[in-house]
Amino acid sequence: MQDLLCEYQKTRKALNRLQRHLKQADDAARVVRLDMAKRQTGKAKAVSNGPARKGDRRLVEEMIGSIDYVIEWLETCRQPGNRRGVERRAGYERERPMDPALMQVMFSSDSTAGSSCPLDKQEADQLEYVLSWLTERERDCFVLTHGECFSLEETAQLLGITKSSVQTYITRAQNKMAQRIASSLVLAG
Repeated sequence: MQDLLCEYQKTRKALNRLQRHLKQADDAARVVRLDMAKRQTGKAKAVSNGPARKGDRRLVEEMIGSIDYVIEWLETCRQPGNRRGVERRAGYERERPMDPALMQVMFSSDSTAGSSCPLDKQEADQLEYVLSWLTERERDCFVLTHGECFSLEETAQLLGITKSSVQTYITRAQNKMAQRIASSLVLAG
């Protein structure tokens, strides 16, 4: 990655040199045009037509802007302009990891998980108890995403709802499950 960053920095230096060269060439052309205008009109102050290579200079400026954007991205490892990095997003903080192999064994008769450690009776009863408090839609969304390892988009397509609805159902299910687990630990303890 450092090699790539070095190459972009070299390219930026070359583009900066090209930009300076084009500016000097425009300045020289402007002086020549002013001298010609003075000779033709005889006036001390003549108006020039502007830079001869305006399109070239604009293109080089755009290229420098793009290169600066890439260099900043490579140096910070984040997209320029973002306030927070992806590791600090709230969605990632709320995610509760589950073992998909155990969920697949429990809820799929044609499971492809191939887990060598199926749930025992007590674990199956606990999982069934916690999931029994969910609505049918919450249970479907939760089992498809966490048990069957479908993406939110795939789950939404299967159930005929939007992706944001799937996320809402999963969040509700996780909150209900956390409450049930906490209450069952209080009652058991």
